[in-house]
Amino acid sequence: MSARGPLLLDFRGVHTYYGPLHVLKGVSYEIYEGEIVSLLGGNASGKSTTMKTVLGLVRPTEGTIRFRGEPIHALRTSEIVKRGIAPVPEGRRVFPRMTIVENLEMGRYTRRSEPGWDADVDRVFGLFPVLKERRHQLAGTMSGGEQQMLAIARALMTNPRLLCMDEPSMGLAPRLVEDVFDIIRAINGQGTTIFVIEQNVNMALSVAHRGYVLQMGEVVLSGAAAELLESPLIQKAYLGSA
Repeated sequence: MSARGPLLLDFRGVHTYYGPLHVLKGVSYEIYEGEIVSLLGGNASGKSTTMKTVLGLVRPTEGTIRFRGEPIHALRTSEIVKRGIAPVPEGRRVFPRMTIVENLEMGRYTRRSEPGWDADVDRVFGLFPVLKERRHQLAGTMSGGEQQMLAIARALMTNPRLLCMDEPSMGLAPRLVEDVFDIIRAINGQGTTIFVIEQNVNMALSVAHRGYVLQMGEVVLSGAAAELLESPLIQKAYLGSA
């Protein structure tokens, strides 16, 4: 595990509801600068609700969320993004009738008055050469793997301190899943902290420093990624062995 930096995101005692449905039940996470942290769990465990709550799309009824020491749980999503948290949503959600470059411009929307467009584009094209080759192609005509790369590149155009990724492997062929997680390692190596929500336990823990396991809206296990891979609960529930 790499040396841990300062506390970046403190998700503390959070409860959320959808109407009468109690989804997150006193959940707490900590993410430190420089880490990759994986949030694991099955369907309806509360993983995506966690992401939506971090981004201000769902408001907690109890608990606090602090980013770089400042409370963000009452802020609008646009303000949260401006403060340095960028989402890579489940299902990619690129703008299909826009070109790759236009999608990247949308990613930089919150920083449109800042200089540095060329440097930002060079960075993402360095990570994703295929996007550079096809920069004028409509996003909707790209493969699923290419769209996932574009979704990640678009998020990086905000120059985030924390990249929140929701199920980045969903719907991708195994070879492309490996490519995506190689890219996650590379982005982290450039200094971006990453919070990845994922059902592919093996891949998620292969790149993560630490992880949390969520079941029915509660954290049931947490620790170093290597330790979680050896956990009987993980082995039985997610890896198909006793």
